[in-house]
Amino acid sequence: MAEFVQSQSSQLVTPDQNLLFLDSIKCQKGYIIHDNGSGVLTLRGITCGCNPFARFEVTFNGNIAIPTDGTVAAIAAALALNGEILQYSRAIVTPAATEQFFNVTCTRIIDVAKGCCSTLSVRGANAGVGADIEQQAILFADGNLDINRIA
Repeated sequence: MAEFVQSQSSQLVTPDQNLLFLDSIKCQKGYIIHDNGSGVLTLRGITCGCNPFARFEVTFNGNIAIPTDGTVAAIAAALALNGEILQYSRAIVTPAATEQFFNVTCTRIIDVAKGCCSTLSVRGANAGVGADIEQQAILFADGNLDINRIA
């Protein structure tokens, strides 16, 4: 198990930027690699015997809001694997005003093939489905990312 914590102050995350994790309880077995201050974590496919993959349960919990100069609309946070947002991990909220924080949780089971590595991050995600919906910067605060190796 490893836990990664964002700083207590809020962090503005623009589209296609990762949330930075500044502190961590590191994995002692080398399954997860992270440098403090980075927004990218590496999940390693280290397996025992004939298992074809390593399985991780990943949960992000934190507060998100629209920044003061933003547009009041739906916003979302999501997990991203190898740079691509995992659509089924999106947590969507619609604040009534700017700087109104909502707590969100994103959870996903991630398989990493034996001998391979995958990168993981947390990002602001497009709250809609269509490409015509504008994505804006999001404020993140008090974020925690828990990663458990489950198989």
